[in-house]
Formats: sequence, C-alpha cells, structure tokens
Amino acid sequence: MSTSTEQLSNFRALTSYITTNDPKDGLAKFHSSIPSTWTRRGPLAAFNTIYTTSEPTPSLADEKDIETHNELVSSGKLGIVNPHGSVFGIVEMGPGNKAPFMHRTSSLDFGVVIEGSIECTLDSGESRVLKVGDSVVQRATKHAWRNTSETEWARMMFLVMDIEKLVVGGKEMGMDLGARADLATKK
Repeated sequence: MSTSTEQLSNFRALTSYITTNDPKDGLAKFHSSIPSTWTRRGPLAAFNTIYTTSEPTPSLADEKDIETHNELVSSGKLGIVNPHGSVFGIVEMGPGNKAPFMHRTSSLDFGVVIEGSIECTLDSGESRVLKVGDSVVQRATKHAWRNTSETEWARMMFLVMDIEKLVVGGKEMGMDLGARADLATKK
C-alpha cells in the first residue's frame, strides 16, 4: 500500500486541524493543520487517517496523545483497528468500486456517508444503501462496501473503536480480513 498526499478522487482536498490548550494561560489554540495523507486500498479506494488514540481513555496532558498518534502513523504499523484505541478517518471509493471481500473487524465502527451513495452488505445477504448524511453503526459484523454509482466517487467518514472479545452463540467473532490480512495492525 502506498501513502501519498495526492488523493484519487476529484473531491475537495481535506485538512485536519488539531487543537490544544496553551500551557501558559489555558486558552484554546490550534496546534497544527495537516493535509490529507491517503493510503491506497486498491486501484479505486483510499483511506485518510485523521487521528488515532492508543488507549481507551487517552491522556491529553503534555500533548502525549498527539505524540503517540504521530509515532503510530509514521511507523506504518496502523491497520483498520488500533488495539485499545480508536482510528478516525475518511474512506473514498471510486465509481462502481466494491470492497472485493466480505470482512469483519474486531471493532465498533461509526460511519457517515459525506459524499455519494454506498451500499453495505452483510454476510446474511441483507443490504442497505446509505446516502449523504446516513450513518451506520457496524458492531463487529461481517460486511462489504460498494459505491453504488458507476460515474461518481463516494466518501465516508469512520470512527473505529477497539472492542472486548465478542462471543456470539459460543463462537468468537474475531477479526476476519480474508485475503486482505495486510490491513491488520502490525505488532
């Protein structure tokens, strides 16, 4: 997977703004502004990691969370799920693009369509089409995504949070990335 500030879609380029508190007077200020960095997930898909946390209740003291985020992203080890933490990001899918695999992440994912239209299909065969402003709460279920347009790009925002081990009907619902095991967080 290659990483670049060049995005594949024709959408407006994104910038992330990180705030902090001035240690001298406690007033809020902008710490940094960061242009999007896209990681390709195939010929017509890319992911922009906006921010991560690496513990369930992150400490913001001394900007430790910012340092931890920067180290994790630059390490190249971040996958879809950050163990004991969260990943906040944007996914872009090209026209007609379908996630080529049914997959499950060990996570609680909050997703919102912000451009285009995206279909979510579950391993039961059920599916729903999400349009701009629609959201999905993905609770460690096996699923696949598809951009429903053959001509337009789609963009979705996600917050992915690590979860405790999930057991349903005596079976552990663990991570299942199929042929895309490269999307798992590396140790």
